[in-house]
Amino acid sequence: MPGIDWVEAVSENLCPGHLPDSLLRLRDRGVTVVPHGVSLGLGGAARPDAGRLTALAERAQALGSPLVTEHIAFVRAGGPLTASPLMEAGHLLPVPRTRDALDVLCENVRIAQDALPVPLAVENIAALVSWPGEEMTEGQFLYELADRTGVRLLIDVANLHTNHVNRGEDPAEALAGLPLEAIAYVHVAGGFERDGVWHDSHAHPVPQPVLDILTDLASRVSPPGVLLERDENFPEGKELEGEVAAIRAAVEKGQASGTALAGGGAPAPRATRDAPRPGDAVRQRLGLAQAALLSALVAGTPVPEGFDRVRLGVQARALAGKRADVVAKVAPELPVILGAEYRPAFLAYAEGRPMTGGYRRDALGFVEHLMRTGRPRDADVRLELREWWLERSGPVPRSERRRARWARATRRVLLRR
Repeated sequence: MPGIDWVEAVSENLCPGHLPDSLLRLRDRGVTVVPHGVSLGLGGAARPDAGRLTALAERAQALGSPLVTEHIAFVRAGGPLTASPLMEAGHLLPVPRTRDALDVLCENVRIAQDALPVPLAVENIAALVSWPGEEMTEGQFLYELADRTGVRLLIDVANLHTNHVNRGEDPAEALAGLPLEAIAYVHVAGGFERDGVWHDSHAHPVPQPVLDILTDLASRVSPPGVLLERDENFPEGKELEGEVAAIRAAVEKGQASGTALAGGGAPAPRATRDAPRPGDAVRQRLGLAQAALLSALVAGTPVPEGFDRVRLGVQARALAGKRADVVAKVAPELPVILGAEYRPAFLAYAEGRPMTGGYRRDALGFVEHLMRTGRPRDADVRLELREWWLERSGPVPRSERRRARWARATRRVLLRR
């Protein structure tokens, strides 16, 4: 497809020593690849994990990327800060727009900036729930973040549409409040509406309201780049070309209708303004609040005071469904082995059992649960699940251990001769 200058790749899906041939071919064509992280959790109460930062830096270096991107979100809660079990959301959850949360986020961003070899840009997220007692608008929150850290912004116009449908936020007002001079680039994506809730799927065509928000943004600032997020259900080439052309037309329409600021293509200068550094008490307060929300979403504990119970119920069901879908992708053999029983069995397993070690560990835990409870009833299916688990539960696949034992035995026989 002509005219594609750059692409994103989810950082956690890449292994620097074994990059996919598709990315290598794109790089050979001069196409820039930007690693897009989803698991750092910069908005969480804990400081960023050094191992995750090292991994993100390695991917940026392996790809020769000009920058890396992450999200203004928390993805896990609990742990030592709260003296409670660590829980993972498997999803990007909103950060409360409070002074405490802003102080923590700013320090976490600075830690990440110091650990990365290239500039960092952070993305606004879509959210279904709102925190009670917020002290700032999103624009005020992001202005302070950019001012105090010098971080650039990845503005997702599809997320602005999602927040409009789900939380009644006006996209034009949101754009007017954002520090557009700090823009790194823009995300555009499709989704679908079900039961009055907009789901940002990255698997459906981009709707006109999202293109309209892109046009509004392009009338205010000239974006250095616009990226179509499409993660699955890829259409035929002609349809994809048409979608990219519609995005280009939306940008051109906006640029023709307004006097846009120059785009922020170069890295922002590192901020020099002194900013408060949150102590452990601030991080603990935020950690306890995030743990209470996440526990209500994934462990069935009571809804924290001030939250909308109906919306939290919708979000909890969405998280459980996403968890089942991702495990089915990580371990595609399980839906084949279990057939129609897979999804209801997994949702029953997930209820009250938060994810703690990522999706691969979650798949193993699911099968362990089935084996302990003697399900499913079919003995042949149970045997197949047992073989699947034995192959994957150790540090080395069972088949490789068998081959190694066979090779050693063969060598011993040959040496005796």
